[in-house]
Amino acid sequence: MKIYQVGGSVRDKTMNLPSHDIDYVVVGSTIEEMLSLGFKQVGKDFPVFINPENGSEYALARKEQKSGNRHGDFRFEFSPSISLKEDLIRRDFTCNALALDSDTHQIIDYFNGQQDIRDGILRHISPHFIEDPLRVLRMCRFAAQLNFKIAPETMSLARQMVKEDMLANLSAERIWQEIYRALETKNFDIFITTMQDCGALEKILPEVSALFATPERLDYHPEGNSGVHTLLCLKNIAGQSPKIKFATLLHDIGKSVTPKDALPHHPGHDKAGIELIKDICSRLKVPNEYKTFALLCCRHHMKLHLIRQMRTSTLVDFTTSLDKNIDDFITVCQADFFGRGYKISKQEQTDFYENVSLLQQTHKILSALKATDMPDFALLPKDKSFGPRFREFKISVLKQKLEAQD
Repeated sequence: MKIYQVGGSVRDKTMNLPSHDIDYVVVGSTIEEMLSLGFKQVGKDFPVFINPENGSEYALARKEQKSGNRHGDFRFEFSPSISLKEDLIRRDFTCNALALDSDTHQIIDYFNGQQDIRDGILRHISPHFIEDPLRVLRMCRFAAQLNFKIAPETMSLARQMVKEDMLANLSAERIWQEIYRALETKNFDIFITTMQDCGALEKILPEVSALFATPERLDYHPEGNSGVHTLLCLKNIAGQSPKIKFATLLHDIGKSVTPKDALPHHPGHDKAGIELIKDICSRLKVPNEYKTFALLCCRHHMKLHLIRQMRTSTLVDFTTSLDKNIDDFITVCQADFFGRGYKISKQEQTDFYENVSLLQQTHKILSALKATDMPDFALLPKDKSFGPRFREFKISVLKQKLEAQD
């Protein structure tokens, strides 16, 4: 029995990156031996064991054979005679097929993975790559996570898999899981561009793919199309949360359905995007938190630059609708504002930040107001008329405070 640390944690070690999940492969052992040593078996498809002392996963070395079209359709063979190399060759990319000898602490590299890491190349290991459609999305995600380029032969295989409609065999849950993990990276824009390059974006997020063929006004968006604008927006929020990135990805999605006779203008794209986002989130089973915030940003992102022209009542309603999402909403609007292919003038920046300041000021004033602050609160009927009365109270207080500041 021989234990090796394998996979992403070894890759991260060679790149001097932190690694949270450490996996091991066990060569020359059996289920019975692992159980006798106190390991706890989990999973039904193949034997994976949890070490009760450190919580790490240990899997018996295995071979696999494709048994169907779906991601999980494989038959596995386990035997003490299966070698480390036979186990590693079934993995996806050379950079993920490294092993660390637990005794000698030497890295075992059968497929030139260390050189590919040094070169920043994501390369598949064998023709078996095409047997698992999820690997196309993993390729896009690792390109973003590691900031690697795709080897031409690997990109060619990925395009073949997309062309043969293999992605249709992936469940919505697995697709969203890869998108979410890509959203966690600082280079989510690379995930989108790699998806577009291999054709997967048109299959998974056709609404986003359509943005790259959607023209923009060149005086305001010299980058030329809504897809590139979206990428520039994503670059501006590289360190933000997955929720903010997801909303930024979809904030202009309504532009993909602008009538041709209106182009390159996009009147009403904020409203047009609502149903598209609902469709996307339903199709991919996106969590409600992400859906709700994406809808909010799509619906309201055009209003920020009009805020100083709003009536006080409109300003109250707008700010109230943002509620606790106001800071994240401003971040998305900031990404939208700076996501353009030219240098933003100082005057434009001043105008933008004055709008932001007014919104923040309004939110601060409204957040401090309580229903009990209303005159004769105790005497007011607590029926359907109370909500509108409280709103009118907010409007009057906000108007007074803003006028006093002027």
